[in-house]
Amino acid sequence: MVQTAERASAPTVATPRAPTARVLGAFVLVAAVLAAVVTAADGGRQNPDPTLRAPSWLDGWYQYDAGWYRHIVESGYSYTPGQQSSIAFFPVYPMGVRALRAVVDDTQTAGTLLALLAGAGAVLLFARWAWTRLPRRSAVAAVGVLLLYPYAMFLYGAMYADSLFLLCAIGSFVLLERRWYLAAGLVGALATAGRPVGVAVVVGLVVRTIELIAQDRAAGDGPVGPRDLVQAVRGVRPRHLGVLASVLGIAGWCVYLWLAFGNPVAFVAVESAPGWDQGAGPRTWLKIAYAGTLVKGPRDIAILLTIQAVVCLCAVLLLRRVWQRFGWGYLAYAAVVLAIPILGTKDFMGTGRYALVAFPALAAAGDFLATRRRRWVLVAVLCASAALLLVLTWLFGRSVEVS
Repeated sequence: MVQTAERASAPTVATPRAPTARVLGAFVLVAAVLAAVVTAADGGRQNPDPTLRAPSWLDGWYQYDAGWYRHIVESGYSYTPGQQSSIAFFPVYPMGVRALRAVVDDTQTAGTLLALLAGAGAVLLFARWAWTRLPRRSAVAAVGVLLLYPYAMFLYGAMYADSLFLLCAIGSFVLLERRWYLAAGLVGALATAGRPVGVAVVVGLVVRTIELIAQDRAAGDGPVGPRDLVQAVRGVRPRHLGVLASVLGIAGWCVYLWLAFGNPVAFVAVESAPGWDQGAGPRTWLKIAYAGTLVKGPRDIAILLTIQAVVCLCAVLLLRRVWQRFGWGYLAYAAVVLAIPILGTKDFMGTGRYALVAFPALAAAGDFLATRRRRWVLVAVLCASAALLLVLTWLFGRSVEVS
């Protein structure tokens, strides 16, 4: 086997269990602060949406894609070739909102509540996962990085699908670590039916399964090399194939689009619609639109785009540490979940919240900061991140597209 100096793909148990109550308390505290910020910001809007029936202090969380999700919940999907259409938004989150609406009797309230509950669940699962794979200080720092990530407002009530996707993605890997292959695949299917980047879950689960087989063949939990992974493929048994159930989510979505609209990949085609202009091609890959914004402005938009570009760069630079700490499966997941938005956006808009679901990279960031000799670096970075989170949440509440 190939050995590395600081690689620790096996769990490094620091404490018997994560401090669930403290993590949940921290989440509630941040959620309360951001709720106050977004409410204050939204209070200054001149033309509030008269069709919203939820309490007015929730209106700040209802921005941009929230309107699309509300339309899907209340009117179903539609598709007009060449125009922006609701089929760009995957079905798991709006289905969940529709189910919850039967209890709270309001789409907006249901959307915010589901996003908030999923965010809390995702943070708790992330803490549990990190606590079994990192030293205690690194695990604490990793949770702090997630809670105070500049685009973490999407965990705290924004009517978007990101928090539910993150919950499903982490949940599938947590189940896989327990060798519950079919359960991991089924939860992974919710992820692949929840966001276009869900394909990263399939890749990560498959690679991590093979990695676990390789570790079992070596009678240990140590690091494995590429040759070990290749040889481990021969050890795949029918029970391991349960992780392939994760494909069912996106496969089912494609079947629906084929039957309803005659195009199984209509969600890809619609990205090229005027106004979105995210079609695949050299102009998108080379970020020509981003370069034009940097040169010609508007300057405020250029700043918002550049912040997201820097976040993506930092996440990419952390991939080596992801491999060293967590192994090949988590590297595969993080690499794919970052590559899709980085290559698929014309100007980095949206990549800030897409990077939010690259949870192994956030954990690696926490580990990196916690292991610096100068301990104040961790505190300084978390404070700067928290400050940026507050600013971006305020702007979001003011209907500024921050990601």
